[in-house]
Amino acid sequence: MTAFVHRTSELDELTRWWRDPALGAALVWGRRRVGKTALVQRFTEMAAPGRTLFHTGAGRPRPAELQQLSRAVPPALLGVRDVASRPFADVDDLLDHLAREAQQEPVLLVLDEYPELLRSFPELSGVLRAFLDRPASRGVRLLLCGSAVRSMAELQEERAPLFGRFGLRLQLHPFAPHEVSALLPGMPPAQRAQVYALLGGMPLYLSWWDAEDDLAGNLRRLATRPGGLLLTEGDLLLATEVERGDQPAAVLAAIATGKTKHHEIKSWIGAEPTRTLERLIEMRLVERIVPVTDDVRRSRRRSYRIADNFLAFHLGLLGRFRPEIERGLGESILPVLIDGLDDASGLPWEVAVRDHVRRLAAQGAFGPEVVAVGPWWRGDGADEIDVVALAGRQRRPVLVGEVTWRRDVDGDRLVRSLRVKAAALDVDPEDLQFLVAGRDSVTFRAEAGTAITAADVFA
Repeated sequence: MTAFVHRTSELDELTRWWRDPALGAALVWGRRRVGKTALVQRFTEMAAPGRTLFHTGAGRPRPAELQQLSRAVPPALLGVRDVASRPFADVDDLLDHLAREAQQEPVLLVLDEYPELLRSFPELSGVLRAFLDRPASRGVRLLLCGSAVRSMAELQEERAPLFGRFGLRLQLHPFAPHEVSALLPGMPPAQRAQVYALLGGMPLYLSWWDAEDDLAGNLRRLATRPGGLLLTEGDLLLATEVERGDQPAAVLAAIATGKTKHHEIKSWIGAEPTRTLERLIEMRLVERIVPVTDDVRRSRRRSYRIADNFLAFHLGLLGRFRPEIERGLGESILPVLIDGLDDASGLPWEVAVRDHVRRLAAQGAFGPEVVAVGPWWRGDGADEIDVVALAGRQRRPVLVGEVTWRRDVDGDRLVRSLRVKAAALDVDPEDLQFLVAGRDSVTFRAEAGTAITAADVFA
C-alpha cells in the first residue's frame, strides 16, 4: 500500500475551501496514479467524517450507477430512507435528499472519476449547475475529481455548464525530487536518485520498488519478466493518458529515440507535430526546452524532452529490449539493461538538480531577485551549460553550473570549463557563482564553488 505523505499544501487548500461555502464547488484533477483519491480520502476523514458521500464513476449502465450511488450514502445521511428497497430514482432525487440532510450540518459529495460518470449521465453537469444555483444546495459541498486531464480541463471552459462554479481548482502533479525520499525510506540518496531517474515522482510506481532488494533484483521483478509491472504500466499509461490516434504515440516515440528538434520530429512521423506537442506539453508528458536567456514565446532555439521519467525509460532504454523480454530473454538482457542506465539517468538527474537550484534560489541562496533557472546553449548548439540562473529585470546571469551523473567529481576541472563556456554569456566570470553537481561527492581544491550531490537533492 502506498503511504500518504506530503500534500500538506493541497490539504490546506481543500480545508480553506471547505470552511468557506461561498467558494462553491471544487475540482481536483491529475493523471492516474498521482494520488488524487488518497488525497481526497484523507481530506474527507479530516473535514466531514461520516457525512461524506464518496462515489467513483465506472461508466456503468445508468441503473447500475444509480444503485452504486445509493449504496455509497453513509448511514448518518440516510435518515429514514431504505435505499435497499427504494434506491434513488435519479440524480435529482439524490441531490434533493442530500440537501435535506444538510440543513443543519454540511454534507460533502465527492464524485470521483467524473468523466466516467458523464458516460452514464451525459446531462449530469447541467443537473449539478441547476442544483448549485438553488439556495437549498448551500449545505451540500460538491467536489469533482478525475484522471482524464483533458476532460477535466474542459469542465472549466467558458462553454461548459459548470463554468464559473468552481471556487477551488486543484491540479495534482507527481512528487518533486526532494519529496520522494519519504516513499523510499532507508535508501541511500544516490540510490534514490537512480530510482527517481527511472520512475519519476508517481507515488504508486515508487511503492513498487523494494528498498530491501538491489537494483538488479528490482529490475528483474518489475521490468525483465513478461508481464512485469513496469512493462504493463507503460502500456496502460499510453492507452489512458495519451490522446487517441497514432500521432501522439509517434511523437513520444520520436523524442524517446533522440529526435528532440521540431524538424526531426516532423520528419520522423511524416506530419506536422505542433498541435500534438502542445497537447503533450499541457499534459506534462513533454517539456519544451529553450535557452534560459531566450523568450520562450518567441525562441526558435527549442528542443523537446519526455518530461515523465518513467515514460522516458519505458519508451527509451526499456523499449529497446521489450520484444525480446516478452519472448523470455529477460535474464540475459538484465545486465545489458543495467549497463545502459547511466546514459538513461543523466538527463533526469540534470533536471532534478535544476529543480533543487530553484528551491535554493527561492530561499535567497544565490542572491536576491533570481527570476529564472534553466539550461543554456549557443545558437550553434555549442558551449551548453546545464544550469544558468538569471537575476533582476535585466535577467543578468549570476550563476552557472555543470551537472554530471558521475559518482565522484573533480569540481575544479568543471569550474575551469564553466569559466570558458560562460564567456559566451557576455558576463564577467568574476561576477558569477559556480556550481557543480555529482551523485556522491564533489571536490574543490583550488576553485570556489557550490557542490550539490544526491544527498542534497534527495535528502
